[in-house]
This record gives sequence, structure tokens and C-alpha cells, in this order.
Amino acid sequence: MTENAIQKPPADYQPQAEDFKGRVILVTGASGGLGSAASHALARLGAQVILLGRSVPKLEKLYDAIEAGGGAQPAIVPMNLMTATWAAYDELAQTIEKEFGKLDGIVHAAAHFKSFTRLEDLEPRDWMDSLQVNLTAPFTLTRLCLPMLRESKDASVVFVTDDGGRVPKPFQAAYGVTKAAGETLFRSWAMELEAESREGSHLRFNTWHPGPMGTEIRGKGFASDASTLVNPPERVIPQLLWLLGPASRGVTAKAL
Repeated sequence: MTENAIQKPPADYQPQAEDFKGRVILVTGASGGLGSAASHALARLGAQVILLGRSVPKLEKLYDAIEAGGGAQPAIVPMNLMTATWAAYDELAQTIEKEFGKLDGIVHAAAHFKSFTRLEDLEPRDWMDSLQVNLTAPFTLTRLCLPMLRESKDASVVFVTDDGGRVPKPFQAAYGVTKAAGETLFRSWAMELEAESREGSHLRFNTWHPGPMGTEIRGKGFASDASTLVNPPERVIPQLLWLLGPASRGVTAKAL
């Protein structure tokens, strides 16, 4: 990926409630640092957020916090992306259509990362788990929800990536490989859909690198970040909202 291909959302973007009120957005990894911040922000703007995560207590805590903050009532979907069956993915898509009648966006924020390691030391099980959570799950959810996304007047799918997905690096192991594959998956998919997007569907797929953030998953690899000035997830949320909202219509197949 060339440097010229990487763009950034406008630094001065200010989301407007009318742009998100009534939208239905699925957020995977919703109880994580970025997923939680995104869910709070979307709900405050009036979007109905579908909170997907594997920990019911964490999802319930997030649900309560969103309601206490005056956000639109979210929905909880407990699902372990590492062990979910194909039937479970299909059932989720059917449930979204039945309960909400539409889907206007997906934020693929869930990620599996254990530690930096050499590929020759990587356990095959960890390789498979990384592929399942970081690549197969985003593909499957998007594939099964594609009919609903197509019907939306302004749908956006955002795949959250990382340094390892943009430039090959040592010791990134399966995490870096899956993030790089996700970049190719969603940008290629967007290219396949560009024709219908130009015809007015406004359906767009982009990948987004929010930069270093003070999250639990980053702490697994960079424990010293706890004492440095790493961005809190809330600081980068306006960029994500720009990608999810109507301000980014026509922007697709980009690495942002």
C-alpha cells in the first residue's frame, strides 16, 4: 500500500445529531475501548447501536451507561466471534432484520491479539483464533448483512485496522497478517460495489487506522503506554463518525 493511498478524515469534523438519529449501527467488540467509545457517541447522537461482544456483564454495564447518559436505547448481542457457528451469524442477521428492519452501518472493532511473537513460535491454535476473529467474522457478518446494507440510503462499513495491517512488521504474527488481509478484503469489496454506489446506493466500505490509543488490547503489547500520552479512544471518534455518517458519501475503497 503506497503512502499516497492513505487519507485522513477532516480534522475539524463536527457530527450533527440529525445525521445519525434513527440509524442502526452494529458495533463488534462493543465493550472494548474503541467499541465502547463509538457506541456511546453514536447513541448520544440518536443512533440505535447493536452492541456485540462476548462478555455479557461488560455489555450490560455499557448498556446501562449509555442509558444513564441519555443515549438512544441500544441492543445487546452476546457473541463470541472465536467460537460462533455459521448458524449463529445467520441468526444474528435475521434478528437484526426482524427487530430493526434495517442496518445502516457496521463498525468492525473486535480484535484478537495476545502478544508480540515470532511466527515460528506462534501456536497454530492462536493463528486460527486470529483468523476467525479478525478476518472470518468481519467477512461473514458483512456478507450476511449485505442485503440490508444495500437497502439503506446511506450505509457505511468500517474495518478498524492497525500499523501491522498497513506495513509488514516483525513479531506482529497472526494479528498483523489478519489486519493486512482485512485491508485487502474490504477495499477489494468496495471496488466491486463502486458501480452500484455511483448509481445512488451510497454503500461504502473503508478501512480506518485510528492510531495509537490507550486501550486494553494495546496494553498487551505496549504496557509502558499506560504512562505515556497515548490518545484515549474518545479523541479519535469524530473521525469514525465522519466515516459512518453522510459527510463521507462517495468515499469508498479507501485506507483512512
